[in-house]
Amino acid sequence: MTLTPLLQSSFVIQLHVAAAIAAMLLGAIVLFRPKGTRRHKLMGRIWIVLMLVVATTSLFISEIRLIGPFSPIHLFSILTYASVAQGIWFIRRGNVVAHRATMTSLYFGALILTGAFTLLPGRRMHEVLFGAETGWVPSLIAIGIAIVLTFALWLRLLSRGAVRP
Repeated sequence: MTLTPLLQSSFVIQLHVAAAIAAMLLGAIVLFRPKGTRRHKLMGRIWIVLMLVVATTSLFISEIRLIGPFSPIHLFSILTYASVAQGIWFIRRGNVVAHRATMTSLYFGALILTGAFTLLPGRRMHEVLFGAETGWVPSLIAIGIAIVLTFALWLRLLSRGAVRP
């Protein structure tokens, strides 16, 4: 593991990675802590800000260009904005079940799923974690572990009634 590729990146990329890691960690805490408390609301608001930073900074990262400066990955940014707005809308109207489902789906989709794609060879986080010369094997192992952990987390949340199938 080497942070050199990240430290040599633009400020936008560094901010994007820092916000994504912070959102991933804080989001996991929010998912497992009691809901409806002042602490949950505060951590949730911080998480929302982090998610908006992640989505916004991603719009300025255009290393994969398929449609002008954009790629299909940028659709996750739009989906993140929409999901954040929808989650806030649901909770302000007292629809806790829909809020929970929206925010949980946002966590898994915008952080876990898209995060797994950053581990593919040729991507910066692959180089940070595994080095530039390694091939697909470490990526596939890490993505497999991420999928298994995500599935285990999802099952745990299902058993606690935190999400609905």
